[in-house]
Amino acid sequence: MVSEDGYLLDNRQTEAGQRFGALSELFDPWTFAHMRRLGISEGWRCWEVGAGGPTVPSWMAEQVGGRGSVLATDIDLSWIGDRARFESLRHELGVDAVPGGPFDLVHTRLVLVHVAAREKALADLVAALRPGGWLLVEEADPDLQPLVCPDEVGPPEELANRLKAGFRMLMAARGVDLAYARKLPRLLRSAGLAEVQADAFFPVSSPACNQLEIATTEQIRHRLTEAGLATDEEIEEHLANVRNGKMDLTISPLVSVWGQKP
Repeated sequence: MVSEDGYLLDNRQTEAGQRFGALSELFDPWTFAHMRRLGISEGWRCWEVGAGGPTVPSWMAEQVGGRGSVLATDIDLSWIGDRARFESLRHELGVDAVPGGPFDLVHTRLVLVHVAAREKALADLVAALRPGGWLLVEEADPDLQPLVCPDEVGPPEELANRLKAGFRMLMAARGVDLAYARKLPRLLRSAGLAEVQADAFFPVSSPACNQLEIATTEQIRHRLTEAGLATDEEIEEHLANVRNGKMDLTISPLVSVWGQKP
């Protein structure tokens, strides 16, 4: 979520680690299941784009073994952790040249919508594939389901949804395409990939959703107040509501799209 002074969700903040943990708990099993279906195995060369934390590249390294390789890239490597099992490299998607390849599998999750040069970035991901290689792109679609509390039964849920609407406004103001995920099947076909398919993951209620909501709200609270979208008192009330565990919180659907290079 790029702004004139950096990312809306700044990876340098303490809450970034909590957010990465919640995202891993929610999405890693879903991501790994897709990679298994695409055939990740011993000897594959893989590129994890915008890795954030270490969980995905570490799992990929287990699958490809000693004869394979995993490259994890991000503009901020501070949360990658132990890199003994895979290579890591600072890299800005859509700006820097493709780092090596060709790859059997290229994966990115919750990255492309935040890249200003999305068209070039997607072209770079496709270009990095070997013939027969797979691209797996996973992005949230906040416009497809914009509520954090679909069961809006009272004031706590109404407040939560109002703050979520403010968050969406901040993202859109920084150039995030809130409907990008649903376009990906068409975009992958237009990029020349074959066997394009897609599905979506949408947890309705989960402790990890609560953890993610708390970490995200803490990260953007000053943005919400500066923009006049919420007061500190409202934010504190919302955080208390989330911590009491009586609301059913969800997230935007995660759309997974994959295609193979002919």
